Amino acid sequence: MSANRLTCEEAFRRLDDYLDRELGPGETAEVRRHLEVCAMCAGEFGIEAEVLDAVREKLRRIAAPPDLMAAISAKLAAARQSEG
Repeated sequence: MSANRLTCEEAFRRLDDYLDRELGPGETAEVRRHLEVCAMCAGEFGIEAEVLDAVREKLRRIAAPPDLMAAISAKLAAARQSEG
């Protein structure tokens, strides 16, 4: 096994971040390579991706109250300013 190849355990620990697109390009490529060769992890990925897609679809149908959206937007803007 090459030094840059993930084990199932390592890939599984990164799966949520992979699905949420929170990994860097290198880690994303490593997880993708693992999923291409490991049927067990690819199956788990498929299940988690389906659940995440279903949740996202349901959330698109729910209208958040305007004051909640304004509060979230204000917090996000404040967080961005504190990062920079």
